[in-house]
Amino acid sequence: MRSFLLILVLLYAGGDLAFRQTHTKVWEKDKASYVIFPEGNMGKALYYAWRPMSYLDGQLTATGAHIGSHN
Repeated sequence: MRSFLLILVLLYAGGDLAFRQTHTKVWEKDKASYVIFPEGNMGKALYYAWRPMSYLDGQLTATGAHIGSHN
């Protein structure tokens, strides 16, 4: 049971890390980095699923999170 939970935690954290690496952009207006989640229901689901990791990431790297583009 412990190994199953460990695998779930690693998949959760690894998925978040992979998403952040491929979806981080610098907003020209404030020159800050943001993880851009896609618009729509899927983007909202990912945003809320990874929200605890976003808080940690924001504290460690000063990277924000945003649903949809800043336009």
